[in-house]
Amino acid sequence: MRPKFLRPRSRTPRQAARLVVLSPSGAVFLFRENNIEVGVHWLPPGGGIDPGESPEQCVRRELREETGWTDLAPQRLLCTWEHDFTHQGVPVRQHEHIYVTSGPERDPVPESPDAHWRWLSPEALAGLGEPIWPPRLADLLAGPPVDPVHLGLVT
Repeated sequence: MRPKFLRPRSRTPRQAARLVVLSPSGAVFLFRENNIEVGVHWLPPGGGIDPGESPEQCVRRELREETGWTDLAPQRLLCTWEHDFTHQGVPVRQHEHIYVTSGPERDPVPESPDAHWRWLSPEALAGLGEPIWPPRLADLLAGPPVDPVHLGLVT
């Protein structure tokens, strides 16, 4: 009998963009989420890019939807990366554009009762002890690269 070879489950490509907001003191605004596949992790505001939308338009829309802030815009592209996870029951390979901007340290408005967020100092970010999306965010912010860094597929 011939062994059956299982093909890896295919993943749907998904484009996303996120905006890292840095306060004047260097603190970073992040949400804490718990995905069934990857577990607890921290990530900047953002999400899937809608059809016809640019990554920059996406981060402005997502920031408004998730925080209520309308006065911030992406200043530069920090990095890109890809990762696999399940989004709304669909296995996806997500390609993310990570932008950086500066803004005041403030609370989201209106604050969602089920949103878990925090302003993290550079020291707190480096010693968080839980995964951060994108990986290496603390290092990238500690010595900001001149050109965007392409992290590739991170498993």
